[in-house]
Amino acid sequence: MKIDQRFLLAGVIGWPIMHSRSPLMHNHWLEENNLNGRYLPLAVEPSKLEKAIRGLNALGFSGVNVTIPHKQNVMQYLDEIDPTALAMGAVSCIHAREDGSLFGKNNDAHGFIRNIKAQSPEWRANAGPATVIGAGGGARAVCYGLLQEGATEIRLVNRSIEKAQALADQFGSAIKPVAWQDRENALQGTKTLVNATSLGMVGQPALELRLDDLPQDALVADIIYAPLETELIKKAMLRGNQGVGGLGMLMHQGPLAWELWFGITPSVTPKLQALLEKSLQA
Repeated sequence: MKIDQRFLLAGVIGWPIMHSRSPLMHNHWLEENNLNGRYLPLAVEPSKLEKAIRGLNALGFSGVNVTIPHKQNVMQYLDEIDPTALAMGAVSCIHAREDGSLFGKNNDAHGFIRNIKAQSPEWRANAGPATVIGAGGGARAVCYGLLQEGATEIRLVNRSIEKAQALADQFGSAIKPVAWQDRENALQGTKTLVNATSLGMVGQPALELRLDDLPQDALVADIIYAPLETELIKKAMLRGNQGVGGLGMLMHQGPLAWELWFGITPSVTPKLQALLEKSLQA
């Protein structure tokens, strides 16, 4: 059946999920491409994740994006996983294939790197040490992207040093686990600082991190986009660092999902960015 002859269904699975701007972005693309369909926010409790994933084909979904806290746990319910997602140990996008099978990918690293390069073309991952806060699915994508771009040292800070060590064991000696109480010392000499946790997101506690020891030429990125500027980004920019919010990461990974689901590559445009920014500011 041709794509313009059926009602297209896709969505984003998370818990919570109503803060997500993915539906606004993807529904904008559906309208822009004159396609009959809808992209839905799907609030799925962790205990119900398997049932939700198993039901995608029966409900007629082309696929879903996956966000906090499901990116790692969802892998066990998929029939096939892209090697890159396997290497990251997390899935951010699922394709419900016509044969009934479920295929998982991870587009987060692509979106993260594209976002930084779009806002800071001169940025280089190998300019010096990177410090990444967090060791969950988002942090895995960030670390993978940084390593692919040539980073030689990533100081990985997490409340659970065991979880950071597990990621280091998987990704290699470039990952240096750092205890939570030493997170501010890790900023010395850092050239790229990334918050890859949910701390600072709307409804979540702020990330407690003094930036006194962070060099002023360091780039500071956050994978959070709600709010548009987290407290971390605001603090960094006030002291002269370049700040990169998470909205571009969301936008730049979207076309990869569409290519998988619909065989179409939508455009990341200033109009789309303005639409999302207006929603976040509201």
